[in-house]
Order: sequence, then structure tokens, then C-alpha cells
Amino acid sequence: MTRYPRDMQGYGPTPPDAQWPGGAKIAVQLVLNYEEGGENNILHGDAASEAFLSEIVGAAQWPGQRHANMESIYEYGARAGFWRLHRLLKDLPITVYGVATALARSPVQTAAMIDAGWEMATHGLKWIEHKDMPEDEERAAIAEAIRLHAEVTGAAPRGFYCGRSSENTIRLAAETGQFAYVADAYADDLPYWVEFDGHDQLIVPYTLDANDMRFATPQGFNSGAQFFDYLKASFDALYREGAEGAAKKMSVGLHCRLIGRPGRVEALRQFIEYAQSHEGVWFATREQIADHWAATHPHQRRERPSQMERETFVAKYGSIFEHSPWIAEGAHALELGAGHDSAVGLHNALARIFRSASDAQRLGVLQAHPDLAGKLAQAKRLTSESTSEQAAAGLDALTDQERETFTRLNKSYVEKHGFPFIIAVRDHDKTGILAAFERRIDNDRDTEFKEACRQVERIAQLRLKDMLP
Repeated sequence: MTRYPRDMQGYGPTPPDAQWPGGAKIAVQLVLNYEEGGENNILHGDAASEAFLSEIVGAAQWPGQRHANMESIYEYGARAGFWRLHRLLKDLPITVYGVATALARSPVQTAAMIDAGWEMATHGLKWIEHKDMPEDEERAAIAEAIRLHAEVTGAAPRGFYCGRSSENTIRLAAETGQFAYVADAYADDLPYWVEFDGHDQLIVPYTLDANDMRFATPQGFNSGAQFFDYLKASFDALYREGAEGAAKKMSVGLHCRLIGRPGRVEALRQFIEYAQSHEGVWFATREQIADHWAATHPHQRRERPSQMERETFVAKYGSIFEHSPWIAEGAHALELGAGHDSAVGLHNALARIFRSASDAQRLGVLQAHPDLAGKLAQAKRLTSESTSEQAAAGLDALTDQERETFTRLNKSYVEKHGFPFIIAVRDHDKTGILAAFERRIDNDRDTEFKEACRQVERIAQLRLKDMLP
């Protein structure tokens, strides 16, 4: 079966209530990436020098050579930038994304992070690309990152962020069972759960926009003022959403060699003071956010249509379009994904098959519908869905006169149009159904065929809403 692995649905129009501690309107999360000493360097056994996130415009890797300028820029981050940031941030709850080999080469800085009470998450074994790594090699690198991190810091990490990840990274991190959260995603303003076979993994998304890395990228920030303006605008938008009842998380990404420069650090100071001037702001580590989310919104596995085998799918949804399992069979063969695991999404897949069918096939679906309050209802031979729908509209408790009226209208309608009168009875009461019946019976067949098809789709939608979120 063809399945689309990406989740384009997320929380949809109604995200969950974050319920941040103290009723906070926003959670602000500052990340300090510590990569200095873990970057590409032939001294570290790499094939070439580093070329990413530095002051050197258009930098390229130098195969087989050390790059003295690049090395000194990274060294600035460890020697000067870190301590400037430590003085500014030491009393705040900060998450460190620490490259394990970088932490091992900076024991004094690592001790200062731990003494400040900062969360020590792992940023992988080395600050290098993982996109071309064989899966077994990347799995081994993650395991070694955990081991070395625990050896250097005294505790295994509960958070993971690779950054230069492969398509396998999140799954491989989840498979370790080690992490309260993985951050290698940018897909939402709230944490969310993903499933990998037997592993349920919480994702606490990170950011590449509210991130000082944009000082080192094309069309990025040219001054500290631009950085502050962007952080302020992001904060204001999310704070407003929180005040309106939909609290979110704001991540800010920092690097010692970038924001640690004196011409930029004041922008960070200004933002922190600005955020602190508001009521209802929760400064938190990513670990605190993850633990809060896991306790407040624990993951619950549910049956997902996109993951069902064909037989199960057809058995479950084959009667959504009355007595027409071929529609469910066709839908199952489509490129289904997470977006089809909701009532709206699955309805779209089923309706696509119905809409693309021939007129004869769609007529067959219309003719599979029972007369309203007709002989099948009286003989209790309706599907369970039709039985409950007609009962809800009071069509199972008609007076003799009402029954005679329905019988007369049913007969005249079928004789004229060639299929039963179809209406989503749950959208109407008995009086409204009769009024629609009397009005529509005079339509020409083409008009009524199109209307009946629309009503069939509406009935299917309502049925799915009883079964899926």
C-alpha cells in the first residue's frame, strides 16, 4: 500500500491547551548550542575543515587541510563568547545542546554549565553532517554520544538534537529509549508525539528562524537590532495567542561564536528583559517542557486508517457509503497519510473515489440507500447507520398520516428520478425533511442527481465524525 510518511495535519485548527505552569501565556526556551571543538577538523579525524555557521562569507571545506581562520572563529566561541553568555544567562533556565566531543574538550565551560543548573542535552557525537551516514554508523554515533556525554557531565542526556540530521535521525534517537524529547524538527509551536513501532517519542520542536545562525546565512540578520526586532515580533504574536487561550512555546537558538560577539549580545539582553517585563511568561528548559507535556498530554495510541491493512480498512469503513465497499477499497489504494487519519481527511479520500466514479457507479450508490421511513425501515432491515440516523430524526415514530405522506412521496420520487430520495437526516428535523422532500421532488433529474450525490457525501461525513477525531 502507498503511504505518505510526512504529517501535514498536526493539531489542525484546535491545538491542545498547553496548560503551562501558573497559567503562563507563553513558554520561552533558550538554547545554547555548544559546538566549539566538535566541528569538522582533520584533527578530529574528519576529511576536511568546517564550513558552516561562521563569519567567513561563502566558506567552503578544505579537504585534507586545517583552516586556521575557521578554527579561530570557533575558538572565539569557547574562549570569549561562552563566558559573555554565561554571565548573561547563568541565572536563567537554559538548555545546552552540547556536542559530546566539544564538551570533552572544554571541561571548564562544561563545569560552569552544570554549576549554573543548565539542562545538558546532547547535540550528537560530532558537529558534522549525518545525511550520508549509513544507518548502522549513525546508530553507533548516537550511542557513543550518549556514553561520552554521561562520562563528561556525570549524567546521561534526556534531550537530543542532532541539527545536521539524516532522514533516520529521529527514529534512531527514539529507538534508544533514552530521551524525554527529541528536537530535530521544526514542524510546530507545541510539542507532539510520534510513533516508531513500539516506541512513542515526544518531539519538542526547535527553531531555525528565531536563531542567531541567521547572522551567518544569506538574507539573515545584519545587526543586533534586526535580531531583537524579530525575537520581539515572535514573542508578541505568541504571547497574544496565549492571552487568547492558545498558549505556545517560543524557542530561541544561540551559538557562542555568533551571539557571543559584543555587537550582538546586547540584542539578546534586550529581548530577555522585554520578555521578563510581561506577566505570565514561563522561562523553562526543554526538559521541563517535555516533562510537563508528557504529564499533561500523555500519548495515547489509536487506530489510524492510513496504517490499516486493506481487509481491516474495508471492514471498518466499507459501509460509510451505503452498501458500497468498493469505495473504501479504492480509498485504501490511494496515497494515504497522517492527514487522512481524521474524519475530514478520510472523508476526502472516500469522496475522491465516489466523485471519480462513473455515473452508473454513483447511481448504484444512490440506489443502495433505503427509502426514508419505507418498508425496509419497518421490517428493520436497514444498516445500523441508517437505522440510528432515521431514528434520530424521528422517522421511526411516525403517525399514520405521516407514514402515508412519506410512502406517497417515496413512490413518486423514485418513479421520476430512478433512485430514492436522499438527505442527511441528521441535519434536519422531521418537518424540515418533509419540506425538502416536497421541494426537491419537482427538480429535473440532473439537478436532483447532483444534489443526491452531495447528500450522500454529507451522510458519509457525519458517519465518520462519529468514528474519528
